[in-house]
Amino acid sequence: MPKLLRKLNFTAALSLVFLVVLIGAAVFSPWVAPHEPMHQNLLVRLQPPAWLDGGTMEHPLGTDNMGRDMLSQLVYGTRVSLLIAFFAVLVSGGIGSVMGLFSGYYGGALENGVMRLVDVQMSLPFILLALILLSVLGPGFVNIVIVLVVTNWIYYARLVRSEVIGLKNHEFVEAAHAVGMSNLRVLFRHISPNLVNSIIVLATLRIASLILLESALSFLGLGVQDIPTWGVMLANGRHYLNNAWWLATFPGLAIFLTVLSINLLGDWLRDVTDPHMQI
Repeated sequence: MPKLLRKLNFTAALSLVFLVVLIGAAVFSPWVAPHEPMHQNLLVRLQPPAWLDGGTMEHPLGTDNMGRDMLSQLVYGTRVSLLIAFFAVLVSGGIGSVMGLFSGYYGGALENGVMRLVDVQMSLPFILLALILLSVLGPGFVNIVIVLVVTNWIYYARLVRSEVIGLKNHEFVEAAHAVGMSNLRVLFRHISPNLVNSIIVLATLRIASLILLESALSFLGLGVQDIPTWGVMLANGRHYLNNAWWLATFPGLAIFLTVLSINLLGDWLRDVTDPHMQI
């Protein structure tokens, strides 16, 4: 890790600083947020940000149509978005990596079955599949994670399968078989460690996509209920673009900057860990 940090370029360093601040705000949101995010006060509804006429430092980023503090909602929304993305990446990465590992190593009917399942799922539009699943499961934190896992394991399965196919014929694998190692031991002791960098890079980039997908579902009213999320804030703010632009602008900026930072960091991580990019 120290060696990687020494290779940070300007954009990657800036992205890392932004994400550290964001994660800190999510972890310490009860202390960072100036107000309860869902507390309503109609006396200050649609109050502009502090630097505009009529704004106050009590609500630095203004208030929404119900008088709720925008900054507090953004801070708590950070926690929801990052937690959903983290758990979805963790579970989908684990499931997809295991399926790709076994299908790539054993091949045959197992590989054909997994790849046909991947093809079928990739042919289905994400929103359609999410609507079907959420209509059965209902909205909620756990159900959103399940939907994102179901729709994202395929990326890890394809990547790991292709990597395993390239590795299983290498000399170090043949040597492991020659000394009598079982297939499972070869898979998890000799092949899996060579996949870690690729999986980490993909997971980093997928976190950004999952934040966008969660925001899209929340925007459509299919996200987490009764908790402020960036997508819900964006959906509520679209009705007030003419007279209260900050309602949609700030959650939109939060999504944009977070996704951009994660993508820039993921690109840098891919460049410094991929030997082909260093030639």
